Amino acid sequence: MKATIFLILFLFAGVLSYAQKTNPNYDEALAKKLGADDFGMKNYVFVILKTGENKTTDKEDRNKLFRGHMENIQRLVDEGKLIVAGPFGENDKTWRGLFILNVKTVEEAAALVQTDPAIKAGIFDVELVPWYGSAALSEYLPASDKIWKAEP
Repeated sequence: MKATIFLILFLFAGVLSYAQKTNPNYDEALAKKLGADDFGMKNYVFVILKTGENKTTDKEDRNKLFRGHMENIQRLVDEGKLIVAGPFGENDKTWRGLFILNVKTVEEAAALVQTDPAIKAGIFDVELVPWYGSAALSEYLPASDKIWKAEP
């Protein structure tokens, strides 16, 4: 009986000591600014852009829609709503690209993606999925603006 109680207390003490470990590099102000939880994470919405039903071959129309698509991406970045964006390489799915939106709900993400002319026109269809990731994702944006040499 004493051995069982000792073992339980020993295990409980081990759990408590593990639970009390904190990151010596923790920056409370930065965590708060980025909206991080205790694990340095937060909720986002992951958006998969897929080939839509609009298969127009009108080059002028497509160019206009893609220009609007890129302008909308920049606007969302400037507003702090878009954290990651980029195209997929050739694949056997209909996946064309992705966004990670800095919003908490799929409903908010659905409203934001409808501001994209290429999505509204049906060039792209979207799939929206709640995603839990590092709150520090947005910290890469300032650095990424300093490493590109030429516009695509």
